[in-house]
Amino acid sequence: MDDHDEDQDELPDPPQRIFTLTEAERTRRELEPFLIEAIGARKKLSVLEQDLTAVSTRILMMGGVLVPYAKLAEKRLEHQSLADVMKANLEKILSTGCLVKDLDMGLLDFPAIVNNEEVYLCWKLGEDRIRYYHRQDEGYAGRKPLDPRDLGSGDKVQ
Repeated sequence: MDDHDEDQDELPDPPQRIFTLTEAERTRRELEPFLIEAIGARKKLSVLEQDLTAVSTRILMMGGVLVPYAKLAEKRLEHQSLADVMKANLEKILSTGCLVKDLDMGLLDFPAIVNNEEVYLCWKLGEDRIRYYHRQDEGYAGRKPLDPRDLGSGDKVQ
């Protein structure tokens, strides 16, 4: 057996894509349907997992008598299908260089440079366009408006 570095087989991470605001906005519009579908699949998965847990609990409490095999198989198949849909949509989003920060909120971050600093352009499902950014060591709570004059309705500079 050769004494090669074990790390030799591992490829380095590709450099992080840096978006301009225009590129991020275009990508956001393209990705929104995939994000919506992933969120929908996740919500359905959550309900289905509760159903599967309830069935498992009933089986355990009844000592395995009258196991609803057909119903259980159907729910497991549906679970796998939904998991595949969610995974495919998330992979599509991530393949662009965009980051999914919170699937439940529909929160996407786009690596960018603002004022010579690496930041994330930040967008949340329901917002009409990318209006905010935050430093990479901050999260959603640290969002700042890209342009203080361009605030959404009800938003104010703090």
